[in-house]
Amino acid sequence: MIYEIRTYSLVPGSLAEVEKRFGEAYEYRKKYSEMAAFWHTDVGPLNEIIHVWPYQDLAERTRIRAQATANETNWPPKIGEFIRTQQSEILIPFPFSPLLRPGKLGPIYEMRIYTIKPGTLPEIRKAWEAKLPERIKLSPLAVAGSVELGEVNRFIHIWPYTSFEQRAAIRAQAVQLGIWPPRTSELLLTQANKIMVPAAFSPLQ
Repeated sequence: MIYEIRTYSLVPGSLAEVEKRFGEAYEYRKKYSEMAAFWHTDVGPLNEIIHVWPYQDLAERTRIRAQATANETNWPPKIGEFIRTQQSEILIPFPFSPLLRPGKLGPIYEMRIYTIKPGTLPEIRKAWEAKLPERIKLSPLAVAGSVELGEVNRFIHIWPYTSFEQRAAIRAQAVQLGIWPPRTSELLLTQANKIMVPAAFSPLQ
């Protein structure tokens, strides 16, 4: 299983129209494959939409995208006039990570993006595997994995919360109990995060 994470930066003030057009076009696109989630940013880099597409492998991605775009009348959505930048990354979930499934986990999602020192991914993955079982007793993890194609030496993890207050309380509790985060800070080069909320048509709410 792989996930393609597509991040589009939008012209300010265009989000409502973009989501309307995207949601309408998705009714056609999901005949070929359904996306895992669609969010827009609420805190962090503003005016972004993030849509996540699961595929078995890169070959399936190529095949399905070709089928879906064969009739450009229906896909991609007609939002080009509102897009400033586009970014695509292929994420490979860690073996112990949950997979993104339709349902309600949020409605607040935190995406955390870490750049790591080259060659340190196996050590980070091992530390996460050891600590994660205790952490997810406090609140679930949506997905965590490494970037295979895109900006290399990164891994991404996404956490759902029911509210900003729950997020703050859970994170404080995890630190107080000494169960999180894993001791990998010396392996990290940069850290960034964004708070996201799902669109009405997102399978993951």
